[in-house]
Amino acid sequence: MSFKTQALTATLAGAMCLATAAQADREDWPDNFTVGTASQGGTYFVYGSGWANLIADELGVSGGGEVTGGPNQNLALVHTGELALGLTTMGPAAEALAGESPLAPGVKMDNVCALFPMYETPFSITTLADSGIESISDIPDGASIGFGPAASTSDTYFPAILEELGVDFERRNGGWSDLGGQLQDGLIDVIAFAAGIPIPAVSQLEVQTDVNIIEFTEEEQQKVLEAFPVSPFQIPASTYQTLEEDARAVSMWNFTIAGCDLPEDFVYEITKLSMENNDRMRDIHRSAEFSVPENLKYNTVLPFHPGAVRWYEENGYDIPEDLKLD
Repeated sequence: MSFKTQALTATLAGAMCLATAAQADREDWPDNFTVGTASQGGTYFVYGSGWANLIADELGVSGGGEVTGGPNQNLALVHTGELALGLTTMGPAAEALAGESPLAPGVKMDNVCALFPMYETPFSITTLADSGIESISDIPDGASIGFGPAASTSDTYFPAILEELGVDFERRNGGWSDLGGQLQDGLIDVIAFAAGIPIPAVSQLEVQTDVNIIEFTEEEQQKVLEAFPVSPFQIPASTYQTLEEDARAVSMWNFTIAGCDLPEDFVYEITKLSMENNDRMRDIHRSAEFSVPENLKYNTVLPFHPGAVRWYEENGYDIPEDLKLD
């Protein structure tokens, strides 16, 4: 056998081994997957559905996004294995891991692992311009306020935040698009959003009518920072046509999540795809500008999935030992 023939044979054998290994790696992959998002009209739905499509297209696994009640429900559905992937916020994640989820009190949701950071969720307030409400203190007693889907991050934290600030209100729930319609029709007075910006429902509202986007005063912001697991935030003026300058707010970080028992190679490929293609992630939603590995430090709650840990460590990012599965 000539040297060229030997080399060709070795190359073909190596290629066959790689193909066999790749096939073996995929044998335990799920046939399909679903990403838990939130209600239509919110950022979670746009981000999660687009991310699901990216995974399906690039990894060749059938999948898509699903409308849910948001972070709390996504945590519960991923924990039980009813959903493979989901989106959540760090406040609800901490409560779920401690067995304090409002959906399942006493159940420690320890089959939920973090994948990568998404973006910060600002807490913001929108009213119609003709309501006369230009500040939080202007909200009249008994005002009807929409807080998003029941048990969502907004519904979990925003009522308590407004109570802390002395607002008396009547609580309403619903999807963001539906609440936007109710605000425009005069059926509710205020919407208290906790969602990534720009919020599709707000962008749609300000095209159709004049709105006020209400910011926190410095004193209100400080009072909320002292009472809740949130961070200071500025909504950039460029986010909405209505804003003439940055608006003071508070925020909470969001992460993608997966069942801890999902195959390591599957999750590794999802993490690799998501972290190495930020331009494509930004095409899904511009808030993905912050979906970069440098922001993984904002998860101090959930363990990272072993597949995600492998990608991070291969690329020079350290994961604290207490955030790795035993």
